[in-house]
Amino acid sequence: MALNLRKMRNFGIVAHIDSGKTTCSERILYYTGKKHKIGEVHDGASTTDWMKEEAERGITITAAAVFANWRDTYLNLIDTPGHVDFTAEVERSCRVLDGAVVVFCAVAGVQAQSETVWRQANKYSVPRLVFVNKMDRGGANFDRVVGQVRERLAGNPVPIQMPWGQGDEFKGLIDLVLMKAYTYEGDNGEDQIEHEIPAELKAEAEKRRGEMIDAIASHCGDDAIESAYLENGTLTNDQIMDGLRAGCMTFKLQPMLGGSALRNKGVQKLLDAVVDILPCPLDANPIKQFEIDDTLKATPFPTKCDPAAPLRAMVFKIMNMPAIGDVSFVRVYQGTIKEGDQLVCQPSGKAERASRMIKLVGAAPHKIEDSPAGDICALVGLKGTQTGDTLVHATDNKPMVLEGISFAKPVITMAIEPKSNADKEKMAYALQRLEREDPTFKKWTDPETSQLIIAGMGELHLEVLSHRIRDEYKVEAVVGKPKVSYRETITKSIEIRGKHVKQSGGRGQYGDCILEIRPLTTEEKQAGNEFIWEDAVRGGTVPKEYRPAIEEGVRAALQRGYIAGFPCINVHVKLIDGSYHDVDSSQEAFIAAGQLAIREAFPKLGMVLLEPWMMVEVETPDQFTGTIMGSLNSKRAMINETLDRGVNKIIRCEVPLGEMFGYTTDLRSMSQGRASYSMEPSEYKPVPQSMVEKLAKKG
Repeated sequence: MALNLRKMRNFGIVAHIDSGKTTCSERILYYTGKKHKIGEVHDGASTTDWMKEEAERGITITAAAVFANWRDTYLNLIDTPGHVDFTAEVERSCRVLDGAVVVFCAVAGVQAQSETVWRQANKYSVPRLVFVNKMDRGGANFDRVVGQVRERLAGNPVPIQMPWGQGDEFKGLIDLVLMKAYTYEGDNGEDQIEHEIPAELKAEAEKRRGEMIDAIASHCGDDAIESAYLENGTLTNDQIMDGLRAGCMTFKLQPMLGGSALRNKGVQKLLDAVVDILPCPLDANPIKQFEIDDTLKATPFPTKCDPAAPLRAMVFKIMNMPAIGDVSFVRVYQGTIKEGDQLVCQPSGKAERASRMIKLVGAAPHKIEDSPAGDICALVGLKGTQTGDTLVHATDNKPMVLEGISFAKPVITMAIEPKSNADKEKMAYALQRLEREDPTFKKWTDPETSQLIIAGMGELHLEVLSHRIRDEYKVEAVVGKPKVSYRETITKSIEIRGKHVKQSGGRGQYGDCILEIRPLTTEEKQAGNEFIWEDAVRGGTVPKEYRPAIEEGVRAALQRGYIAGFPCINVHVKLIDGSYHDVDSSQEAFIAAGQLAIREAFPKLGMVLLEPWMMVEVETPDQFTGTIMGSLNSKRAMINETLDRGVNKIIRCEVPLGEMFGYTTDLRSMSQGRASYSMEPSEYKPVPQSMVEKLAKKG
């Protein structure tokens, strides 16, 4: 496939949920001729929301890649989710895109997930345009969104259009570069009609054009354009576009447009801006590659967007799609992938084959034969790849790996089990597939409760995945909260004897040990110990071959606990003496002796029930700080400090894990979705006495 890289744009549409991203994507597919009918999100008929869950819920869950053409330019477009639970889709999309269109609702303005996707675009150095959507809605205010982008996102928005009316009066747009007005006619707004600027708006348009030119000259970073502005007091249209491109590429400004995707107004101008302003693959910021044994990533090499160079391609997304199978979405940074190529997946070294290559429009595949540097394609049937892996040719003498993608760690866990034993294998297979597709989804078996635990980014995330297990893999599952892994410990030191003697005719059983038991010191706990065994027997009172058996019995008894059946931790046990019988002693007898000693010691050791505490960091806009602090206090939190981070407040505290289930949803409702939190294990602390009795009964 011969592609002119100068005539290619790889861009994504990112935004807060319900800002109109998918509606924009539908219009782009329609106006570029990829579709002959517009599918609406509210009807469950949009092209990019092809999954059953997406159609039913009317939201985007998984990033969808499509391709199209506009003004002789080849477009690779990725429509991303807006819900925070699916933020990994935005993360991996930003990683492989050369540019982005950030969509804001003209009424709601900058919202919580708007801030998140803006940060993700900053993280991966993605140039962006701003599109203020829903200009036809009551309460729409273009200028307010401009101010919010500047204040809340620390952006530098430069409007290159002004709205022709707002809300019910929204007629069209005024292009401040061309100084023309545009309306949109036809059944689906396909006819863009050019007008002279109405007389009553002429002065306002001139004023805004002057402000646009001043901002471009001041911030684009191009000395020639700045000099031209200082000499002439203005810029030509060509200089304006050069300045917008330069400023966008260096993140010093963000060109800003408006429209109403649902009412078919302004999308063609947005496409023009994508072609005229966003970078082509040759101009995009080059990604780094590293030698495979460079584990510290200390020596980076730039990639070169050259179809003839050694292959460097990144697998950025894996999906199991109906009627197609395993689909690996790939961004080619260097070299060319051809159908039938023998590939190697790095860093694992697994062999793969590009047996079938496709492009997608929603769920519809279009066969291709090759994909050169700068392109995005999909390979069908790769089995050993993981998200973030690098593909190289099998003949490459010096394969490299590309810098990968970092994903947030899961913040919520639930227990899951199949409704019937017959579904166990099917569920294991389904979870394995979903974990490969989604790097923010994890699964494991809790060694203490034997529950199968799944973890993700929020309740909606896990709900969607559990529905996919049911619908796609035909496994009925029961989902519930996991049990908190409580612990027990000791507070006193004692010396205890455990003597197991049993005579039942023939050979008997004889095991005898004397133990010193004490709590671990702070230093021992800080070193990562939960149990220390010390053999301090002098002489042969207990033969060496029996001493490991005593330790085995001690460990088994501690594991069963005393108060509520939870493992006992932070214990130091010293074997100091004992006795044995030449005939009746055995491994089993000394195991029993060790267990007996611990069981008899428990009532005398000052047993305490412990619960896991988490280090929690909450980031919230200042106006919600009081409410969130109150909610944390109600969860028995210990507030350590509050800090300022830009316009936000940071609350650092310790909270019992058992109080944090469902907190993601609570926090969003308290903060209009604008606060977020992270947590990590801290330490075990005593459970309040009021809870001990309840837990003891359960145990």
